[in-house]
Amino acid sequence: MTAPGTLNEIFFGAIDRYPATSVAMRAKLGGTWTDFDYRFVLDQVQCLAAGLRELGLNPGDRVALLSENRPEWAWADYACLALRCADVPIYPTLPPQHIGYILRDSGAAAIIVSSRAQLEKVLAIRYPDVAPALRHVIAIDQDATGRDVLSFNDVVARGRAALAKYPRWRAEALEVGPDDLATLIYTSGTTGDPKGVMLSHGNITSNVVASMSIVQLNAQSDECLSFLPLSHVFERMLGHYCMFHCGVIINYASSVDAVSAEMKERRPTIVASVPRLYEKIYARVLEGALAGSSVKRRIFFWAKRTAERWAEYTLAHRPVAGGLSFRKRIADRLVFSKLKAATGGRLRIFVSGGAPLSAEIAKFFYAAGLPILEGYGLTETSPVIAVNTFEQLKLGTVGRPIPGVQVKIASDGEILTRGPHIMKGYYNKPDATKEVIDAEGWFHTGDIGLLDADGFLKITDRKKDIIVTAGGKNIAPQPIENRVKSNKFVSNAVMIGDKRKFPIMLVVPNMDNLKAWAHARNLAFADEASLIELPQSGDKIEREMKKELRDLAHFEMPKKVMLLSRDFSIEGGELTPTLKVKRRVVERNYQSQIEALYSEPVGGSHDV
Repeated sequence: MTAPGTLNEIFFGAIDRYPATSVAMRAKLGGTWTDFDYRFVLDQVQCLAAGLRELGLNPGDRVALLSENRPEWAWADYACLALRCADVPIYPTLPPQHIGYILRDSGAAAIIVSSRAQLEKVLAIRYPDVAPALRHVIAIDQDATGRDVLSFNDVVARGRAALAKYPRWRAEALEVGPDDLATLIYTSGTTGDPKGVMLSHGNITSNVVASMSIVQLNAQSDECLSFLPLSHVFERMLGHYCMFHCGVIINYASSVDAVSAEMKERRPTIVASVPRLYEKIYARVLEGALAGSSVKRRIFFWAKRTAERWAEYTLAHRPVAGGLSFRKRIADRLVFSKLKAATGGRLRIFVSGGAPLSAEIAKFFYAAGLPILEGYGLTETSPVIAVNTFEQLKLGTVGRPIPGVQVKIASDGEILTRGPHIMKGYYNKPDATKEVIDAEGWFHTGDIGLLDADGFLKITDRKKDIIVTAGGKNIAPQPIENRVKSNKFVSNAVMIGDKRKFPIMLVVPNMDNLKAWAHARNLAFADEASLIELPQSGDKIEREMKKELRDLAHFEMPKKVMLLSRDFSIEGGELTPTLKVKRRVVERNYQSQIEALYSEPVGGSHDV
């Protein structure tokens, strides 16, 4: 099979390769899982492309997609690509003003929205000064109606009636070249306005082909559960294009909250997620073990030690003694079989991206028989730069660069990359493009890292997140935050300390566990706010944090801790849509409390 060079070749190649009546994707409609075969997908894409053409959309136009993960998102994407339009995916969690910025900056001529709630956001900003190029609003759900709002089904029907006018639609779609613009993806950005990343057909397709050359997926026997936003390049490239290209059945989760239940229902073999999911699973497993009887606790921690020792031998490619192999089988049966059952019992690949994954958590999942293949990339790199594979796996790293991708480390430790995966540039921002892509074509990632002796890439932190204390010490906060977040009493943590004498840690406690601990000690509190004000609560979180950070250098150790009664949120502006913490926003939101904490002498009740 000749490797595809464009996303349209990926789409039509899969249509030709897999039986027309085989299941391509499924979604839960009215509480029941509904299958969509390749024949139906092709029909919807062809009719929608014709319908959009009937509305006057032409090659080169931009079409925005504001929707949660669902089959219609996939059909709309492929229809836009077939029409040689560039689509503009928008996170469904974004507020109206941010959506307005993207519509205006991209010059989108049409927008496809999923639901009544998403439609209302668009109607609130549908004014010539906000989105001057916007001509059409198309809504998927039947109850999403309004003045000058078109029904998705009606556009499909209009296209079906006009199919005879476009007999060369497939040939025209395949005329697109690798250098042609496929999509504008607006970076969530932890600072400033989002920038439209221009990715070509060749950018993304090269990434799909290279990634799938080293990670084996099996047509029709593999299934994935898609729940990360398709508006993010990680899920779009892996959970959308790679899966369709390889014939993997795509199951669209009803919501993020439904993932746990629907994992058991659909029993996927592949799941891609950000580290937060794995952190939560790990914390829940530890919490369950600690809440059990003393016998259950001893069994769990014996099984954990046994499996992790087995993992050390296996990862080092050293022979495992018969006694250890036998104990590992017992550990699997007594403990880890339950964890596997919670994922549906068939899962063979977890994939992690979007942020660094704790090596401790990666080791636990590997030992449990649920390996996580951690990778690394950015929107601007389509996205994958490096990834671990079963054949080449090193925990604590993001793997080796994928075929065709060059990586080098600059003198200041910044990771640079070059190859066919590098974006065309930032839309309407030539100066910003020149800042990140140098004259030799190297893209400056903004991440700090190193390549080890075996060629594995290790990420230290974001360059802009590095804390430089008043004493000139450099501290990478992310690994420290990740270790704190692995504790069952911690829900979230952010380290502050740039240009300060010492770092501090802002901690969002796991309120359920902290409440249970407080009740067991007969501590009186009225609500969560009063709970975190108790000196005992501060002392408890400090002890737990010390336990996780006991081997840090003295200058890296947070000297004070501040407890927060609410978690960070997208709505509050403290998280990006991909759940990355906006460190500067957090620092600004809690500036007065932070200043008060720094003004207190070291040695107070909330000092570490």
